[in-house]
Amino acid sequence: MIGALLIALAPTALLIGLGHVLRHRTGLLPAEFWGPAEKLAYFVLLPALIVHGLAMADLSEVAIGGLVFALAGPILVTGAALALLRRPLGIEPRAFTSVFQAGVRFNNYVGVTAALALFGPQAAALSAIAIATIVPTANVLCVLVFARYVPAGTGPEGGTGAGLTHALKALARNPLILACVLGITLHAFHLGLPPGIEGFARALGQAALPLGLLCVGAALDRETLGRAPRLFAIASLAKFAAMPTLTAGACLIAGLDGEVALLAVLFNALPTASSSYVMARQMGGDAPLMASLVATQTVVAALTVPLAMLAAQAIFG
Repeated sequence: MIGALLIALAPTALLIGLGHVLRHRTGLLPAEFWGPAEKLAYFVLLPALIVHGLAMADLSEVAIGGLVFALAGPILVTGAALALLRRPLGIEPRAFTSVFQAGVRFNNYVGVTAALALFGPQAAALSAIAIATIVPTANVLCVLVFARYVPAGTGPEGGTGAGLTHALKALARNPLILACVLGITLHAFHLGLPPGIEGFARALGQAALPLGLLCVGAALDRETLGRAPRLFAIASLAKFAAMPTLTAGACLIAGLDGEVALLAVLFNALPTASSSYVMARQMGGDAPLMASLVATQTVVAALTVPLAMLAAQAIFG
């Protein structure tokens, strides 16, 4: 199991490293390339991946209710705890948006890859439910946090600001949430995707992982990698300790066991999403800190995720 997880995480770390080399060590791509590339990944490629996964998933034999509870419950509890602890921990508001994202979001690319490597093709349907549960839950919470802690007009897309109106506008145009709604609708009405469109969406989704991670690496520099170790520790305690522990408890409450419980722990133990950096850029958050958290968590996850899975295997078999 440890070997499969390390193999799943290695491409992510290598792609981040390659993005850094391309941006800072070679003249192969101009600096102006990376901004449009970030937008392409966030607004087109990631949504295509989500729509394809949900629309084409076979969920006929999946215990959906218990899995949704085990995945969403820990996100809500961890998010609330982080919000309550922001002032006592002395976290500056814009930096808190990055800490929050690093504490509750997950890398769905690594999750799907690791799930298929560990559990085989039957994990595709469970992974689709995990994406449909975690992406809207985490993104709604993150957008609300941006609305609370980032001044209006800060981001390049108009930003956010405190207040319900700004938050609702940001949620209504969030491409990841819209992709979940579309994918769930297509699946609920048994529409799926037509053959030509299905291949088109699949191809776009396959491009999301490499481009998104290259953009994360491009944003890194030595100063970014060395900054804010205290904030990294706070975010990672939430992500790598609180989230998998709460998920295991939720699985026991929901009566989940076997591969379903192991997959739930896996997804909530993963490092934060590469798209967290893109969201921070688009919504006026602390993007350099977010890039540092994404990269560092990806490296640390090579140790923490296998440990979480070994503990979960001891509990759920």
